[in-house]
Amino acid sequence: MEVRTLRYFVAVAEELHFGRAAARLRMTQPPLSRAIKQLETELGCVLLLRSPTGVALTPAGVLLHEEACALLAQAERVRARVTELGGPVTLTVGTLADSAERFGTRLAAAYREHHPAARILIRESDLTDPTAGLRGGLVDVALTRAPFDDTGIATRTLRSEQVGVVLRRDDPLARRESLCLADLDGRRWFRFPDGTDPVWQAYWTGAAGDGRRRDGTVVRTAHECLQSVLWNGTVGLMPLGHALPEGLAVVPLTDMAPSRFVIAWRADGTTPLIRSFVRIAETVQRTADAARVE
Repeated sequence: MEVRTLRYFVAVAEELHFGRAAARLRMTQPPLSRAIKQLETELGCVLLLRSPTGVALTPAGVLLHEEACALLAQAERVRARVTELGGPVTLTVGTLADSAERFGTRLAAAYREHHPAARILIRESDLTDPTAGLRGGLVDVALTRAPFDDTGIATRTLRSEQVGVVLRRDDPLARRESLCLADLDGRRWFRFPDGTDPVWQAYWTGAAGDGRRRDGTVVRTAHECLQSVLWNGTVGLMPLGHALPEGLAVVPLTDMAPSRFVIAWRADGTTPLIRSFVRIAETVQRTADAARVE
């Protein structure tokens, strides 16, 4: 039995309702129900009697609730004592532009639950540093997008998203259902400042396939990219599903590899706090994916 599963069970046992327990745990109901069913399977007994109005504890459920509360309290005491002995802990998280915006709320809540004494510092980077400060030693872990030069850096993909080309709405190509890179021949692309990671620059300027240098407006932020398209008619790329300013449209690209939202850390600098951050981030993403499927 995992500590997390015991927390799930205690929430249901105290709320006597899966919906209220899911809200208390900041998760959706289907994965919570699956976790409790798996716990019953592992123990070989029924813990909860389910009905349309809620749930009731069986004798085995009453006993498990008592024992689980004691175990969770003990686990919390152990964590508090170890944290006190180790002194205050700080984790600096790098984020790239708005890469973590839709993900950060759930991750922050989950991480605070597991590490209430940890102090989290957030450092936002612009598009000239795809490692969000990791390469320069400014952060411990980064939420960013691949591909980039990952020499000495470990990454774990959290999700992949299709990429589209951003165009002005009055552009004839904006009316197409999809495009390929060849359709954009002759267009001016935005580009990043000299010295920007070449792997990163090649991907986001669509040059990874043909190796040609793009010549266009120099940008450093996602906002500048979009404004460059709006004001100058340049071509830009972005993951699908993100909000756009009025006057712009995004058309899916059929021959671009997906944009991978990743968590990254220095391969030679892994600590227990970083490993926990990676593990929690993966769990939060799996829960979000399961909720979308449901």
